[in-house]
Amino acid sequence: MLSLRRLTGYDDILLTMKLHMKKNLIKYLLVALVGLVTLDGVLTEFLVGKGAAREANPLLQPLVGDIGFMILKVVGALLCAFILWDVHRRFPRVGIIATWIAVAGYAVIVLWNTSLILLV
Repeated sequence: MLSLRRLTGYDDILLTMKLHMKKNLIKYLLVALVGLVTLDGVLTEFLVGKGAAREANPLLQPLVGDIGFMILKVVGALLCAFILWDVHRRFPRVGIIATWIAVAGYAVIVLWNTSLILLV
């Protein structure tokens, strides 16, 4: 009987964790997105400064190396996070899928930028 109670308690903990994760998934994804966009900005500043890369966005190219570049990256990331949060409030499934796509896209960009550091 004692082991059955432990198993049941363990199952309760797992269920609670799954519910917590499902309820807060959008928050974790949005924090990850803002972090990845910021990391992309830092890596871009570093790589452009070393001459190993260039900014792909023509609107941001003139700002690289200036404080305005990082301000624009962070503010833009926060604005996108708030928009995705609003989408999630109205259409939860669409918000989760759109945020996953953005996180995956920026994860690929950050991995690419990180691989370029090895060449510097």
